[in-house]
Amino acid sequence: MNHKTQQAPQSDEHWMAYAISLAEQAQQQGEVPVGAVIINNNNIIGEGWNQPISSSDPTAHAEIQAIRMACQHQQNYRLPDTTLYITLEPCLMCAGAIIHSRIARVVFATPEPKTGAAGSCFNIFNENKLNHRVQCDHGILAQQSSQLLKQFFKARR
Repeated sequence: MNHKTQQAPQSDEHWMAYAISLAEQAQQQGEVPVGAVIINNNNIIGEGWNQPISSSDPTAHAEIQAIRMACQHQQNYRLPDTTLYITLEPCLMCAGAIIHSRIARVVFATPEPKTGAAGSCFNIFNENKLNHRVQCDHGILAQQSSQLLKQFFKARR
């Protein structure tokens, strides 16, 4: 954690590849392979992977783990000027936490058609009634993330 990077900013692909490596850690622990990393000024300030099964905690999604770590790192419950990279579209719970923590930008790899809250089922980041908008991009390394999820669920059947 807290990796210093070279002078040039890293690309969305670089950080998404890192998030995928975190998703692989979740998979090794028998969890749904989702990883998340929060970047501020081209440095990692928080990271996480799915852990609801091992922690017996339904809120232990990758995004929540990363947000908790980043808030501790920043000593602030708000995370302005940060980007959150996630391998799977966030659910409604995680989207709410993203909004409350004031993350500026979210980049997710693959959509989640059953529970996605960033365009698939809901589009909470663009809700006019809320006091914070989150820039959202998707599709970065989507095939790699999708393949990891498909392999995981195929093995479980």
